[in-house]
Amino acid sequence: MTKIAIVYFSGYGHTVKQAEAVEQGASSVNSATVTTLRIREDGTIDPAIWDRLAEADAIIFGSPTYMGGPAWQFKKFADESSKSWYSSAWKNKIAGGFTNSASVNGDKASTINYFFTLSQQHGQIWVGTGLMPSNTKAHGPDDVNWTAGSAGALAISPSDASAEEAPRKGDLETARLYGERIAQYAVRTREAVAA
Repeated sequence: MTKIAIVYFSGYGHTVKQAEAVEQGASSVNSATVTTLRIREDGTIDPAIWDRLAEADAIIFGSPTYMGGPAWQFKKFADESSKSWYSSAWKNKIAGGFTNSASVNGDKASTINYFFTLSQQHGQIWVGTGLMPSNTKAHGPDDVNWTAGSAGALAISPSDASAEEAPRKGDLETARLYGERIAQYAVRTREAVAA
């Protein structure tokens, strides 16, 4: 079985929904098993998580975008990944990332770029969304990739919206399709290496 790990932080529950959509998409792929690992409010994670990440074929990063970057809790996790970096434990694993913020832009690209840089320091192989943007006047929040993320899955969760209200339908479907794409690529890669 191909192992997919989703490691993320969520402050208000919006990123939980995005992570669940990524997990749903990845889980829909035959031969893929998914483990979702949530970073705690104090920035700590269960020590066993490091073993799960070392065993994974793909690692998908997630965090809300706060003040132009990932939440400090995710940054703490990234800093602690230096032990995995030192041993090249994540080298050649598939990588991807997702984020959301209250604004249409909200500097979400900075968070995706942070995830990308982290993945490259670990020697991972980054997979983008592969989705065309929904960018005409007829499109809106219910359409796939309305936020036009190419490098990773982006979502908008208005500051006064509960986790039940946002992210919206289109952003969640974008996350689902992204999880599916990463899992498909990871399965193909694992099968090619095994052949």
